[in-house]
Amino acid sequence: MFPSTSPDTGRDPWADGAPDGPVGPAGGPAPAPGPRPAPDDDTGSRRERGPRRFRKGGAPRRSEDDDVEPDEEPIEPVEVHRPLSLTVAGFAALLGVGLVLGAQTAGPGHRLPFAVIVFGVQLLFVLAWTMAMRPPALLLVALTSGVVAAAADVAAVQTDVAGLAPLGFVALGGFLLGVLGQLVRRVDRVRVTDSLGTTLLIVVGVVAFATLITLSRIPAGTQAITVCLVATGVALTVARLTDAVLAWPRLAPQVPRGAAGVVVGAMAGTLTSALLGSYLVGFTPTSAALIGLVTAATAVLADLAVGYAEAGRLMAGEPPTMWIARHMQGPLGGFALAAPAAYAMCVLFL
Repeated sequence: MFPSTSPDTGRDPWADGAPDGPVGPAGGPAPAPGPRPAPDDDTGSRRERGPRRFRKGGAPRRSEDDDVEPDEEPIEPVEVHRPLSLTVAGFAALLGVGLVLGAQTAGPGHRLPFAVIVFGVQLLFVLAWTMAMRPPALLLVALTSGVVAAAADVAAVQTDVAGLAPLGFVALGGFLLGVLGQLVRRVDRVRVTDSLGTTLLIVVGVVAFATLITLSRIPAGTQAITVCLVATGVALTVARLTDAVLAWPRLAPQVPRGAAGVVVGAMAGTLTSALLGSYLVGFTPTSAALIGLVTAATAVLADLAVGYAEAGRLMAGEPPTMWIARHMQGPLGGFALAAPAAYAMCVLFL
């Protein structure tokens, strides 16, 4: 008997030529899969996400790598007072003329007139810097600095060999005397650490002016003083005049000085020293320009540093100092730093 069912019943119709791929929804072959997105790596871009889910409070969830920077309020630059810049420029010019003319009066066995002029400038330095910086025991520091100035001038005039060693001993003794004087007083003992830098700065400043007297005692010293101090005076004067006309670009919003004044002042001082070197005996335009560049750049940078120090004191909340003292401070500091620079350049290159 033959079976009642067909022999193909129960057999898979695709058994003989079944496709290798998966079966589609209609029984046919499934479409070829499309390209899969590349997995994210640590350095690649992140996968696009859907809209952020809101928390119960209604604020969207912030990712950890979202940086929120607070808005910084712009700082308005300090106004540059043109009459004040012109006044400081005139003071720097007068100071340079006085020191240069005083150096011309110095000669073998006749150092006293120049020493008197230098001592007067040292007293101005002590007055301006002590009133501007206001160290503890202000009167004691001022008196000590005045005594150190007189002792340094005497040592520069009376020593047998012109050198800086006697001035170094005077500066060290004056610094120790000023510190010990503040340690004795109970009121100033607490702030003696704060006064160390101020006392050292004032004492070294007054001793630095005495190097001009020592420089006048060595060969070609008077000509070197003329070149260096003229370059310093021209640099400080031109820098302040440039600030009165164009204080740009501003180096700091809190400091009423411009970079143009610093650069133009140093260049004008260097050019003036080169012109003097073509007329003075023992100098060439190149050598005079070299020592003039060093002293002029030193002076204008010292003047600029004084402006930054004054701005820092005002930002710290300290009361402003005496008006005339803080504006005399810059030119006096510039000449004080230019004096040992002139001595070093004269000894090394002449």
